Amino acid sequence: MNYMKLALGEAQKAYDENEVPIGAVIVKDGIVIASSHNKCEKEKDCTCHAEMNAIKAAMKMTGEKVLDSCEMYVTVEPCAMCAGAIANARIRRVYIGCEEPKTGCMGSVTNLANMLPHKCEVYYGFCEDECKSIMKKFFESKRKITD
Repeated sequence: MNYMKLALGEAQKAYDENEVPIGAVIVKDGIVIASSHNKCEKEKDCTCHAEMNAIKAAMKMTGEKVLDSCEMYVTVEPCAMCAGAIANARIRRVYIGCEEPKTGCMGSVTNLANMLPHKCEVYYGFCEDECKSIMKKFFESKRKITD
């Protein structure tokens, strides 16, 4: 199963809801246990990023406060808040669609996840073109509205 394609499906949901199109999926033992997308506008809550939503859902599903046997697939490199949450949740591996050169905190600008005691493996470039494309399309549509 291509988990990044599922994350892209979540990103499309965000796009359709006029949210920044980022999606995240959490997998444990080859089974998807949580998936989500950005919901900041809908919830009027700046912490409702795809990664945060997915982590909370996975913890609720497992009944555990750590996800050390899990992997996350996320369409765009996590920000500082999400990188910290990923590390604190002890997620084992993170697969990232594309880098975020302005605010990325899992390798681009900095690597917060490796500054904390728990170190997670980070891999880039999964469905990279599709992940970049949906972000570009979203922000181009926003620029057209404000021009």
